[in-house]
Amino acid sequence: MSTLCLKEKLQALQCHFTWNFEIRDKVDAAHLLQTLALRIAHTYYQNQPTLLAMKAYLYHLHGQYEDALQSLREAEEILQRDHPDNFPQQVLVIYGNYAWIYYHLDHYDLVELYLDKVRKICSSLKSRSPYAAQIPEIHAQKGWSLLAAGFRNGIEATECFQMALREDEANGEFLGGLAIAVFASWCHSQEFEFLKAAENKLVAILREQQQNYAAKVYLAEILKESDRQQAEALLEDVVQNSLDPEVLRHAAKFFERECVEKKISILERAISLNPNYHLLHYDLGYCYKIQLWGAKSSRREEILAAAIKSFKKAVQKDPASVFSRLALAEMYGENTPHYQEEIYLNLMSKMPSLSKKCQQAVYLHWGDFLFYKQKSVWEAAKVYKAGLAISDNYPERKKLKRRLEEVAGEFQKSSQTSEAEAIHDFIQQNESPWYMGRSTGGNNRAGDWRCRENAGSFPFRGRTTTSF
Repeated sequence: MSTLCLKEKLQALQCHFTWNFEIRDKVDAAHLLQTLALRIAHTYYQNQPTLLAMKAYLYHLHGQYEDALQSLREAEEILQRDHPDNFPQQVLVIYGNYAWIYYHLDHYDLVELYLDKVRKICSSLKSRSPYAAQIPEIHAQKGWSLLAAGFRNGIEATECFQMALREDEANGEFLGGLAIAVFASWCHSQEFEFLKAAENKLVAILREQQQNYAAKVYLAEILKESDRQQAEALLEDVVQNSLDPEVLRHAAKFFERECVEKKISILERAISLNPNYHLLHYDLGYCYKIQLWGAKSSRREEILAAAIKSFKKAVQKDPASVFSRLALAEMYGENTPHYQEEIYLNLMSKMPSLSKKCQQAVYLHWGDFLFYKQKSVWEAAKVYKAGLAISDNYPERKKLKRRLEEVAGEFQKSSQTSEAEAIHDFIQQNESPWYMGRSTGGNNRAGDWRCRENAGSFPFRGRTTTSF
């Protein structure tokens, strides 16, 4: 069989290689591998094989094919153990991933072997397509994978779980997935219809799944303003009983500013459960940063040292974390600005390899250093403009626009009118792609709400026709 024919058959498969996750620019694959490991270890549902298959896809992005194959072997073993009654339906995605990985390894005989396995299962299911089947198991696996890739995928994941429930309306896993997907849709869009639907579905899920601590954190987030007492009761249960460091990290976010000490204690417990997860150290450092803002002079050095220590640990645990490095640089800037500058210059040298979100963040921080500390208005303007020229609408982009407006003001003060006008023209020219995206329901998705280094305000979305 020709490689072209093989590729056509591979494109027809339903698996992680044919589902579009927008990972390369939107999310760091290494970060996802960390969070997936936590999900696999602590998931409330029997969806570990799906997450392991997603892990295999991420390994492929890093060229780690043996690790990818091992992840698929683990997934297959779990499916045989946990899903003996519908193993063929459950394993289709795994076989699809096998086929794609062997294709990348040029093992075409094994590609044909797994394509044949898929074809036989699809034939037994009387599917119209020889290499795809529209069945609940596939829809749910795609839904879980979309959520694992980022809550910005909430609307698409909602549709997946809705399709799965059409044929299995009482399935607890599908209902749980739908509740989380609707919550994710609200997080990303902030639309009221998603808020009420998510609240109702999470309440219903928790009646049946009282140890679903992730669902309790999500419901608490919804109830934060309307029923603070109930929200805190849910979180107290989570903090006392959950062993999932990621769930505890989300619980800690509830106390972001109101009670920093409470947040610190929750994060310290999460770190005791998993000291290698860099975002726990990052969030702990951020707590100390908040404390630093209002600290008395007698405590500033102590708090600053604690913040630097935490951000250093975050970098140590994940050297590729750009936001941890930026946070560490900012803390160094309190006393040793030459350390701060060194970090920025190092990141600027790596700019081509960074995601667009990270690039915008680096331009913003480096520009701020030039503008506010070195008073290099012209150099800062160049850096801010480079960041704003990246059209993707991350929270950093709004700040870059504000900084350029400040720079224009400085030029105006010094009677450099033409320079000020040039900056305003530049801002206007670089706003148009974003506004066009807004008016057409464009795909300018913000980062994942679940972690600070992928977090931000939620972009405008047009009204949807999704029903609940």
